[in-house]
Amino acid sequence: MPLDYCHPSAPHKKLLLPEWYVSSLMMDRALDAICRRVKKFDRKHDIPYLAGYSLDGKTIYIDRHMPQTFKFKGRIIDTDRFLILHEEVEKTLIDQLGLHYLHAHQIATRAEEAAVRAAGITWRDYDRFMQKHVKTIGDERLTKIPKDLDLKPYRDEQDDDLLRRMLKSVCAGKAPKGIHVLDLAEAVAEVRGRVRRHDTPGAHRAMAIKRKTK
Repeated sequence: MPLDYCHPSAPHKKLLLPEWYVSSLMMDRALDAICRRVKKFDRKHDIPYLAGYSLDGKTIYIDRHMPQTFKFKGRIIDTDRFLILHEEVEKTLIDQLGLHYLHAHQIATRAEEAAVRAAGITWRDYDRFMQKHVKTIGDERLTKIPKDLDLKPYRDEQDDDLLRRMLKSVCAGKAPKGIHVLDLAEAVAEVRGRVRRHDTPGAHRAMAIKRKTK
């Protein structure tokens, strides 16, 4: 768990600013509070796209090969806390408000960006560093995936290619340890069903015919 909070030991004193005022210090404090509430933090697995969460939301996963820090203008920046913020916000919006993954991801990314900027880091440099370490399922470094990794992000992004390759690897006995065949098969079927219904020439023709008959 990241320990470099802005005030790790001293109690917070009331800021001499309105509580609604946009404040970098207040953002740091909010980020600290979120990090402290993570029930379980795991850096022992390989995670597609850097970070994720368990089905029950109690575990935040960050890829085991993802560096914990990067250098920015002579400073050593801890990156785990920003990824934790993103995953916690995203999972909460999906589970508590029923948001589609893509919508929750957008809001979580904005929160992550705000926290990064509040720490005096440019988003461009931070994002460039992150993109260097993103893994896809075809990555040879992806060999150990947690059993309870939530697959909803890959479903909702309709990442059929990633899910299909994961399923193929499982069936061939070459898959990352922990992936469940039934879960993957269900996810692939769901994604393909959506594509067939909404984004194929046949679906487009059917819609056109339906309009003409009205």
